[in-house]
Amino acid sequence: MKRFLGVFLALIMVAATVVSCAPAASITATTASTVTDADSSASKEGVGTDAPELAPKPGAIVGEAKAYTGLPLKLGVSFEGNKITEIQILKMSDTKWVGQAAIQQVIDDVIKYQSVNVDVMAGATISSKAAIEAVTNAIKLKGLDPANYQKKPAKEAASTKTIEMKSDVVVIGAGGAGLAAAVSANQNGAKVIVFEKMPRIGGNTVISGAAYNAVDPKRQKAAGVEDSIDKFYTQMYEGGDKKAKPELVRTFVENAYPALEWLESLGMKFNDTIFTVLGALWPRSHQPSDPVGTGYFNTYMNYINEHSEDVKLYLNTEVTEIIKENGRVVGVKAKNADGMITAYAVKGVIDAAGGFGANVEMRNKYNKIWPDLTSIGTTNQPGATGDGMIMAEEIGANLIDMQEIQLLPMGDPITGSLSGNIEQSVENRIFVNKSGNRFVDEGARRDVMTKGLFQQEDGFMWVIVDKHSYPTGDVKNNFSESIDQLVAEGRAYKADTIEDLAKQIGVDPKNLKNAVDTFNKAVDKSIVDPFGRTLFKHKLDTPPYYAGARKPTVHHTMGGVEITTSAQVLDKNGKVIPGLYAAGEVTGGIHGGNRLGGNAVPDTVIFGKIAGESAALGK
Repeated sequence: MKRFLGVFLALIMVAATVVSCAPAASITATTASTVTDADSSASKEGVGTDAPELAPKPGAIVGEAKAYTGLPLKLGVSFEGNKITEIQILKMSDTKWVGQAAIQQVIDDVIKYQSVNVDVMAGATISSKAAIEAVTNAIKLKGLDPANYQKKPAKEAASTKTIEMKSDVVVIGAGGAGLAAAVSANQNGAKVIVFEKMPRIGGNTVISGAAYNAVDPKRQKAAGVEDSIDKFYTQMYEGGDKKAKPELVRTFVENAYPALEWLESLGMKFNDTIFTVLGALWPRSHQPSDPVGTGYFNTYMNYINEHSEDVKLYLNTEVTEIIKENGRVVGVKAKNADGMITAYAVKGVIDAAGGFGANVEMRNKYNKIWPDLTSIGTTNQPGATGDGMIMAEEIGANLIDMQEIQLLPMGDPITGSLSGNIEQSVENRIFVNKSGNRFVDEGARRDVMTKGLFQQEDGFMWVIVDKHSYPTGDVKNNFSESIDQLVAEGRAYKADTIEDLAKQIGVDPKNLKNAVDTFNKAVDKSIVDPFGRTLFKHKLDTPPYYAGARKPTVHHTMGGVEITTSAQVLDKNGKVIPGLYAAGEVTGGIHGGNRLGGNAVPDTVIFGKIAGESAALGK
C-alpha cells in the first residue's frame, strides 16, 4: 500500500495537479492509500464552491463546461506541444467530497494517460463528464484535434501480491457511520484502519439533505418549540409502527443531542434555526452550516488528518470477508489494485458498510410492502449494495427487519435523486397531482405520503411553494442549488400567479387555485384541513410561486444487522459475536417499519460514536 492519497482534504478544493494514488478523490486509477493532509496552492487560494475565480497560468487555455450544479466548471489547461502538462481548476461549484473529488480524478487521469477517454467516478457521473468536456473544449481552443486524445487507457492489472496489516480496530466503510466510528475509536486510544470500496468517502451521508434530529432545548426554545426526550421517543417508536427495539430507540433519542455536541466539539457548525424535515413529524431538525452532508466529512477528515499516524483510510479497497476464528471476529480480507489484503484487528471490526438501496436484486428479494422495485430510482450512491449485511450473515450475524424498505415521494423524476427538490420545510409547501389536486397530508409519515403518491396518475406530483420559501432567487435548497438555477434549467417553474403556474406545469388552474385556497384556510384555522394536516406556518399567498416535479424513490433500508445498545453484533441465537460491532444503515432494529425524516444522519453519528468507543475499550 505504497502511495499516499495525502491530498484528499486539499484536493477537493484543488487547482493543482496532485501526485497521489487513489482515484477516490483525485489521482490515478490505482488504489488505496492513506488519507492525510497535504500542502496545496489550491487550498490556500480558496478554490471551491463560493471562491472567486482564479486566473489561468500564462499560456493556459481555459476550457469550460456546465457542472452538476448547473454553474460553469472552468479549467486552465497547459500544453507543451501536443502534451497536456497541467490542468488548473479555476472555478468550480460542485459538492466537496463528491463532485470536486470526481473532477480531480478526471484531471489526474487525463494528464497520466494523455486522453479524455477516461473513466468517470461512480456516483459523480455528471461532474466527471463536465471535467472531460471542459478539457476537450480547451483542446479545441488550442487548435488541436480532440480525436488525438481519445485513446482508451489500458486497464492496469491488479496486483497478485498479498499484504498483511494489523491495527486495533478495522472499520468497513467510510460513510457517516464509518468515519464517526474511526474518530471515536481513536479518541478512545485505538489505532484504526478504514477500508472503503468506493473511490471517495461519504457514502449516502455526504449526498443527503443532512438534517439532524435532536431534542435541543436552546435552539427549540428560541423557536417557541416545546419538546422532550420522551416525546421524541414516542414519535420515533410509534412512527416506526412499534417494530423497533425499544432499547435502541431509547439509546438514539437520549444520545442524539450529546452526539451533536460531540460534532460541535470537533469543529462542526450547525445553523441556529430549527425546522421540520419531510417526515420528521416535529420541528427538531438541525441543518449543518455546510451544504448537503459535507460538513460531517469536513469535520471527520480534519480530525483524521490531524491524527494520520493513528487513523489510516484506504479507498478503492473492497472488503470481501469478515474473518472469524474460534468464535471471535479477528479481522477482514480485502482487495485493491495493490493486492490481496488480510487486516487483523486486535480489538474489533466495525461493520459500517451501509444499506442496500442501490441493490435492485436484494431489495426485490426482501420487499414485501411495495410494488415491484426494479424500475424505481434511488437516492442512494451506487456503493449501497448491502455487502456488509451479507458478509456479517455469513459468519452468523442475525439480520432483522429486512423487508422494511423506505421510499420517499421526493425523487427526481429522471434520476431518483433528491437534488432539485424545491421544498424548504414541511410547513410551507403542498403536493398536488397531475390534475392540480392535493391528495395527502404533507406532514405525514414518509410511507403514508409515498403510498398516497403511488395512487396518483403516473405516481407523479408537483411540490408547490411561494416566496416564503425563496425570498430571493439566489436562495438555495438543501443541495446547494438556487431556485433561479433550477428554473433556468427547467427543473422548476416560476410564476406571479397560481393560474399562470398551473398553465406552465399543465394542471387545471381551477383545481390548483382551490388546492392553495383550501390550504390557506387551514393555515388560518378557519377550516380543518381536509387531509388532517396539522403542520403549518405560512400561507401560500406571496408571489412568486414555484413548482417542482417529484416521483417515488428508494431511500433507506431500515433492516440489517441486529445490534445491542453498545453496537455489538448479535448472532441468530441472540448472543454477542465477540469482536464485531456495527453502525449506520447496515444495522436493523433502530427505526422499525418507518424511519422518521432527519433520523438517518444522527443514527450514523450516535451509533458510529458508540461502536468506536465499544470496539476501542472492548465493551
